[in-house]
Amino acid sequence: MKLGDRVLFYHSNTQPPGVVGVAFIIREGYPDYTAFDPRDPHYDPKSKRESPRWYMVDIEFEEKLPRLVSLPELRMAQELEEMVLLKRSRLSVQPVRPGEFRTILELSRQKHTI
Repeated sequence: MKLGDRVLFYHSNTQPPGVVGVAFIIREGYPDYTAFDPRDPHYDPKSKRESPRWYMVDIEFEEKLPRLVSLPELRMAQELEEMVLLKRSRLSVQPVRPGEFRTILELSRQKHTI
């Protein structure tokens, strides 16, 4: 993820899961300092300051989509059939092709179909 890249914000722990907004990268990846603090819930004893295992980026809100674009809708869109999210959904950060990004924004502006 590079400075200025736009990202889709996806709620994975909702029913139904789906895309709800857009943000952009305001700071590129840097070591996740929470992994170094034993009092933090994200502490990882295997992550060391000299060899971090976890990185984070800073993002800034751009817009809330007109409506949630649900995972079932994403699966139904032919333009998204090769989307990483629909093939390997266990990753927390995934690439999105420009055409996929546009398709999801277009879907968010259409009437709910499912």
